[in-house]
Order: sequence, then structure tokens, then C-alpha cells
Amino acid sequence: MNSDSDSPLRRIRNIGIMAHIDAGKTTTTERILYYTGFLHKMGEVHDGNTFTDWMEQERERGITITSATVTCEWKGRQINIIDTPGHVDFTAEVERSLRVLDGAVGVFCGVAGVEPQSETVWHQADRYNIPRIAYINKLDRSGADYEQAIQMIHDRLTPLAKPVNIPIGREENFSGVIDLITLQAWTFDPDTQGIETHLAEIPSDLLPIALAKREELLDSVSEFDDELLSAFLDGDDLDPELIRRAIRKGTICGSFVPVLCGSSLKNKGVQLLLDAICDFLPSPLDVPPSLGYDPDSEAEIEVHPDPKGPFVGMAFKVQSDKYVGKLVYVRVYSGTLKKGASYVIQNNGKRERVARILHMMSNRKHDLNELHAGDIGAFVGCKYLSTGDTLTDGSLGILLGKMHFPDSVISIAIEPKTKADQETLNDALARLEEEDPTFRVRIDKDTGQTLISGMGELHLEIIVDRLRREFGVGANVGNPQVSYKETITGSVLCSETFIRDMNGKGNYAQVKFRLSPLKDGETEARNRFVNLVNPEKIPAVYHKAIEEAALNALNDGPLISGNVERVQIELLDGDFNPVDSNELAYRIATSMAIGKGLREAAPVIMEPIMLLNVLSPDDFVGDIIADINAKRGHISVLRRHNEYQQEIVADVPLAELFGYATRIRSLSQGRAIYTLEFREYGIAPAQVQSAVLKRIRGYAQ
Repeated sequence: MNSDSDSPLRRIRNIGIMAHIDAGKTTTTERILYYTGFLHKMGEVHDGNTFTDWMEQERERGITITSATVTCEWKGRQINIIDTPGHVDFTAEVERSLRVLDGAVGVFCGVAGVEPQSETVWHQADRYNIPRIAYINKLDRSGADYEQAIQMIHDRLTPLAKPVNIPIGREENFSGVIDLITLQAWTFDPDTQGIETHLAEIPSDLLPIALAKREELLDSVSEFDDELLSAFLDGDDLDPELIRRAIRKGTICGSFVPVLCGSSLKNKGVQLLLDAICDFLPSPLDVPPSLGYDPDSEAEIEVHPDPKGPFVGMAFKVQSDKYVGKLVYVRVYSGTLKKGASYVIQNNGKRERVARILHMMSNRKHDLNELHAGDIGAFVGCKYLSTGDTLTDGSLGILLGKMHFPDSVISIAIEPKTKADQETLNDALARLEEEDPTFRVRIDKDTGQTLISGMGELHLEIIVDRLRREFGVGANVGNPQVSYKETITGSVLCSETFIRDMNGKGNYAQVKFRLSPLKDGETEARNRFVNLVNPEKIPAVYHKAIEEAALNALNDGPLISGNVERVQIELLDGDFNPVDSNELAYRIATSMAIGKGLREAAPVIMEPIMLLNVLSPDDFVGDIIADINAKRGHISVLRRHNEYQQEIVADVPLAELFGYATRIRSLSQGRAIYTLEFREYGIAPAQVQSAVLKRIRGYAQ
């Protein structure tokens, strides 16, 4: 950790606001911007005028679709905020935001507590070891229960969460917050929209509860600070700064999660949340150095947040802007990059010049002259930079850790309304594919149709809407279809000898492989190539071409021309001719051998399995379970969510879930809610495979 206590980096907090849809992320962000003086008028999600939800589709639907970055100041701290989506279809936005953040605020609804997407985003943050604060919102609503929400956090997310403040009053009588650190009661003046706050003694009926909760808090955090522990055990009066210091240490090391409460819509509790962000969440100097590796030796490299060090950054988001074109958001981990300077993209070796650096405030842009370690900015005019790329000044060879993006699982056919629109449509789809790592475009080789794939029906609906509005392309779309894949269930040996004269020159290559199915959990990669050949049989200069050709051959399966996954390819043997052997011959021989091997290795079709999470009143649970069973679903969890609802968690094939929104409304009289999230690909039953083959072959004819 840097010992320079006066470093400007100490002032910075790079944080994300994350939660289940409709927990109040955007409303909370709007209040933060208002109380810090960035906004002079608060917008509301239901009015479609919030600052961070700037897209037309966001304002119409009242949901966040794209993560927005914004910066504000509070008590001498610079807070860089990314407001992330809560809908599972836009999980890539959450993933790439969390990858570059130092801390996060998890927002929970005081009524619903921990909801399905709350768990998803929490575990995404676990993957990057991000220090977090939990903020329990909507405590003014009927049915809100602070203690129950904390218990759900303990049961489903982490037992390390402890309240640092507690509410005054319940539901519609929620009137303020008790700060357990200072033992003061905070109330918020409704006439000034909560800007004016009042501190008072704790109401006598709540004092015993507050003292007991404070004892619990001190018991939990005193282990992080010896001075606090000594004073606590001696029964001395405790300095609030001492308590804050201990909470900060515990939060940053991931051993403590402070829990705060409030009602953002009613302007209560947000100032305490702002204090907690500044007091408890880390600056770039407080988190461990970022880890990368040398692309040649694969040795691990630490990147320290030093503005004077070598420049290292990561491109974490690409955005198409109608005014400036391609925008690439970059988090700087080390060094300084000035406007006009050049950088090297470590992933592809390209060198580019940064013509313009922008400080993004949602969709507003402000020009900057440079970016320092700890900063987040956007570059304009990048040709070769894409999501997940590592940038350096060329003095250091390093690749930062990759981001994880789920597979796209649902497809629709799309075509332009007129021939004149074809080129515009292709250009627009290419730009959207570059922008969104979970959006895919491909041409079906049997039907010739253009297929677009995404994370769900809403995801593709937004894409089609953006094509019309942003790019002015009229398009006809088909019905959603499942994106199937293929795998093999048997092991086979396959070989090929390629001998042919082309353009008067001989070509010769001989290869032999073993194909076998990968077992679950064997590797993070979708497929694995193992080179076991003797270099005397095939010279090492051809090994890379053989590996590339073998893996490329898996993009065209034998059954439905789908991607083939979970396959291990072992290069066992081969032969070469010093005169006629060349790279092209080995590529062709490899492709032919793998194609033949896939046909002989008992290929099967895999279908996407979704994690279905249903919250239902008790009266309808039986009907919903019966319906899930009828849809080939497997129920993994049935648990009580609260006094009135049960939660059903099940694995269900995506093919059975089209139109499920209508189905569950009819089963529950509109009172059950559900979320869907991609879980994995599983081998489809024989009757499903037969139906898929029949349908696809029917198209091809």
C-alpha cells in the first residue's frame, strides 16, 4: 500500500451501485447526485427524467439498460459512480463494471429483501473480491422489515453483514435513522427534500435496541483494530473515528459488510450512505495491486496505482455514440496518459493514438487533457480497441485478467425491410456486436438468414428498437428461437492424409487425432487442445496452425452446424514431407480429420438450461411446481421467502419457457413474479433432439 497519505488517489472512490431490478439503484444514484450538488433538481424513474437513465428505451420502460458513469464530490472525496442494470438480460454491463471498480453498494428492497438478481450481482462481486456496503432501501413501504432483510443477507449472501445504523419507525411511520457509531438520531426535513438534516437524542423507546446493536457492531469490528479492541474491553468512551477506522479496515479486507438503511424515494438516509462510501469503501491505494501476467512467460505481474509508473489501463466498455462515433471506456491502473499520446493494445499488438479523452457524466461529455492512475475516462477515435483489452505505453508487456461473459442463448432471424437497408443493417449490427459482448450476429449457412443472438427476449427487443431509433434501419424480425450447441459422447481416433497438386505445386500433410468428451469442471475453456505429437513427425512450425484449424473446425458441428463444445482434441501423430508440406495443407488435413471424427464420436445436441426463480404467494405454489415439472424442469430449492410468499428455484430448458410471463400470470392471478438467468448447456433428451433435427433439416430443404 502506498504510504503517501496526501496522494490525490486517497480522495477517489470508484464504486458501483448494483441490485435486483426495481430495488432503487437509479433513484439512490439520483439522490446522491442531488445531495452532492451535482444536480439542482431530482429526477424520478417513474417520470422518465433521471440523469443516469438517458436512453429513450430506459426512460420509457423505467429500467436501467446500460451502465452510466458519473462523478460527484462529497466532503472532499471524489466519487466515481457506475449505475448498473438490474435486469439479468444486461448482466454483461454489471460484469464489466465490477471488473474495474474498487468498491460497490448493494441496494436491497426493504420489503423483498434478497431477490434473485441480488444474489447474482453479489456473487459477481465476490468473483472480483470487491469490498461492499449493503443499503436496505424502501423502508417506508408497507411490509418493509429491516431485520428480516438483514437475516436474508446472512442466509443467502454473507454472515459478515452487520448494521451500522437502524431505522426510526416502521413502514409509513419510518421517520429517520439512528447512527450506531455516534449514537445520534438523524431526521430529514421533507420541506427541503432531505437536504436539511437534524441530529437529536435517540428516542427513549429505541435506546435499549440501539445500545444492544452497537454492542454487536463493536464486538464484530474491534478485531480489526487493536486500539479499538483495547478501549472496548476496558469500557472506555469510544471515539467515533476509531470505530470508523475499524469498520473501514474490515470492509476493505472483505471481512465485514456495513449495512445501512433508508428510503431514497422519500429522501431519508442517503447522506449517511454518502458518508459510508467515503469512510468505509477503498481508494485505489487501499485495494491490492491489480494482477496481470506476462503474455510470453505467463509470470504474474503486480500493477501498483502510481501516476508516475508505466501506463497500464483496461478497456471495459465500448459504446456507439451518434455524435462522436465509437467511445471506449478505460480504467487506468497505473501511470498517466495524455491527449495526443499513443498506447499499445497488448491483446493484438496494435498501436493507436488517443485523439480525444472524455470525462463522461452519463451521456454528457467533458474534454480532458490526461487520465491518471485511478481515473475512469473514455477515448474517441479508437479503431482496434475492444472490451477487455489491456492498454500500455509499450514499456511493459502485460495482460490484465479477462472478463467473464455468459453465452447468448436466444436467437431471432432479422432482415431489412428494403434492399436499400441491407448495408445499413449490416453496419449497425457490427457496431452493436462490438459494443455488447453478449450480442452475436451470424449467417445460418442452411437458410441464409441473418440470426442475432442475445441473453433474452428483452435484450433482443431493445436491440431491434435501437436499430430503428439510433441507426434508422427498418427491420423484420422472426420469432425467438433457442440457440442450440453440440457436443460428443464418445472417444474416437481420426486421421487424414492430404495430398494434392494446386497451381502446379504439391501439397502434403498427414495428421492423427483423438477426440474425447471433456468431463464437467475439467477446464474453464469450452474446448481443449493437447499436443502430444513428436516434433520429428510434424515440425513445431506447423503446430500452431494445426491447433487453430482444429478449434475452428469445432464451429461447424455435424448435426445442426452449431458450435461444438466440451471436446478434448489430442494431436497424436502425423507425417510431413520437406518439399510439399506447408501450413495450408496441415490446416486442410486437420479440418477434414476433425469433421470426420465429430461425425463418428456419437454427437448430441445441447440446449440452454435456465435458472428459474419464482416468488409466489402460498396459494399458487402447487400449481406453479406442477407446471415446472411439466416443462421438464428440475426443482432444486423450495424455501419460504417471507410470511406470505415462497421461493421456487428450478432448472428449466429455455425451449419450454417462451411466453412464460403470460403463463405465470394465469397460474397466479398475476401475483407471482419470476426471473430467468442462464445456467448452463445440457444434453437435450432424445425426443427434443429429433424435433430439432427435423425442424432444421426441414428449413434446409
